[in-house]
Amino acid sequence: MTSRQVEELLPGQDLVEQGLADLAQDRLTDLALLVLIAAPRLKRLGINIPTRSFREPFEHQLYAQLEARLGTAAHSHYNSLLRRIVSYARALEREQGSS
Repeated sequence: MTSRQVEELLPGQDLVEQGLADLAQDRLTDLALLVLIAAPRLKRLGINIPTRSFREPFEHQLYAQLEARLGTAAHSHYNSLLRRIVSYARALEREQGSS
């Protein structure tokens, strides 16, 4: 990826792209769960999100994975991921609105 391409990325776009790639390969990673959490909003913005269903909400599953790996640091990391996906959605909404 060139430096110009990096500059053109929306904030959090890297998370969304990796999460979508993980979902396409049926990997239930942190980023795949993050994309699933944001799926309703992302779908309204025209992003195709594969459908997945689980017994517990995606939010709970993501937090459990983070907690298993990060312990007490899970809470701040979880909030950080949510802020970044919201930033991405907002930036995409602004970009689509200016087109």
